[in-house]
Amino acid sequence: MKSVFCLLDTAPYGNEKAFGALNAAAVSLTEMSVTFGFYGDGVYLAAADQDSTELGVPNLSDILYSYGELRVIVHEPSLIERGLFGETLIETIELVDEEDFLEEMENSDFVILF
Repeated sequence: MKSVFCLLDTAPYGNEKAFGALNAAAVSLTEMSVTFGFYGDGVYLAAADQDSTELGVPNLSDILYSYGELRVIVHEPSLIERGLFGETLIETIELVDEEDFLEEMENSDFVILF
């Protein structure tokens, strides 16, 4: 089975990149092994208890919970840089260091940047 690594490095709200990326990854699950990587501002999507009602957009953390088979890794140094280390995070994510994050990308057949 082919593998794809989807990299999200932009904030989850304010544009449609994260929403589109999550849906594209979810659709690909039936055909490929999918790993979603949050890097840079993308790590904000790892925060639990998101409330997007005032923004009038879907709650993206709910999408992550809906697709429990979607493997999600989070770049721990990016979390630390943004002061999110120690915050309550979505239970299904995996924190990884720089080396493991890059290794996941390198070992994938395809890398898609969002």
